[in-house]
Amino acid sequence: MSNFLNRRHFMKFSGFSLFNFLLACHGEKMLNAQNKKMLLFIGTYANAEDDSIFIYQMDRLTGNLDFSGSIKGIENPSYLAISPDHQFLYAVNEVTGFQGQAWGTVSSLAIDLKARTLKFLNKKSTNGAHPCYITVDNQGRFVLVANYTGGNVAVLPVENDGQLGDATSVMQHQGSSINPQRQAGPHAHSIILTSDNRLALAADLGIDKIMIYQFDSKNGKLTPNSPDLAPAKPGAGPRHLAIHPNNQFLYAINELDSTITSYSFSIASGKFQPLQTVSTLPTDFKLANSGADIHISPDGKFLYGSNRGHDSIAIFKIDESSGTLESVGHESTQGKKPRNFVIDPTGKFLLVANQDSNNVVVFRRAENTGKLKATGSTIQVPKPVCLKLITENGE
Repeated sequence: MSNFLNRRHFMKFSGFSLFNFLLACHGEKMLNAQNKKMLLFIGTYANAEDDSIFIYQMDRLTGNLDFSGSIKGIENPSYLAISPDHQFLYAVNEVTGFQGQAWGTVSSLAIDLKARTLKFLNKKSTNGAHPCYITVDNQGRFVLVANYTGGNVAVLPVENDGQLGDATSVMQHQGSSINPQRQAGPHAHSIILTSDNRLALAADLGIDKIMIYQFDSKNGKLTPNSPDLAPAKPGAGPRHLAIHPNNQFLYAINELDSTITSYSFSIASGKFQPLQTVSTLPTDFKLANSGADIHISPDGKFLYGSNRGHDSIAIFKIDESSGTLESVGHESTQGKKPRNFVIDPTGKFLLVANQDSNNVVVFRRAENTGKLKATGSTIQVPKPVCLKLITENGE
């Protein structure tokens, strides 16, 4: 009897100890996962001799930012993209004039995640002036660039060591629109890829069109799709694009008339159908403003757009069945001329780059309402215009 009790008590307490041990290990693992830092890369407008890309660590629990380093020699890195494996960063150099041509360039840099540093690798012509946007394809084999003044889009190959090769494809846009100061010719402002890596969508502010290309991911070639474009309202000036996670809707923020247009979208055919256009501004705001950037929350429930002039983030709820938007409100960016912003992969934080007040502000995002609240974490950075986040361990 006593042996039985001893064995039973031993099993009971051993089981209890094992349970606590497993719980402690699992809890520690969960805590470690929560405490993983993220790396924030900040692109700026800067001279070649100045610090131009800044690196900060972001605490995933508090949103606090700590300076890690910076790099000089990358002129006007106004838009950034990071390779899928997080080994390389690509930055457009928003300039004109390279090797005797009126062209801008794109730079390739190696990311050292452990040291939290960047190393310049090489730069290549974008075959157009003032490149302002860059995307890396899903396989990390090509970068796609939009040239604003050049009015075209280009594809450049990525070599095995991360360096860039000469352009494999250049598509020149043609036409104009109704605003003589801003739309006398084409101004490609962004280019993104569909999730299947098969279509490239380029917003052109100058001609009020979203150009649709088939993307050959083996050879880095763009060819016009059929249909080859989706028109925007004359004078709207489409700038940046966002595809809903369900691949059924596309949203364009229009710079010139401060609106967002929703489209139904077929990822298979590339066909667009306009659904709705909404203002990014409060009804009582009558001063000058221009739309800038647009992003959708990871859960697909909310859409955000930045206003330069009202200096706010416009917040919209997405009807996931119809794709239409309902205004939730606006949140001050606590700075001047918010350009690019980013939502962290967990959807908990939204960070804004305020170009004219030289600051980056961190907001906590309410996942049920979409609303934003400043965390109190703010950093000073000269002319910040692009933000990119990755986990510190490269996941």
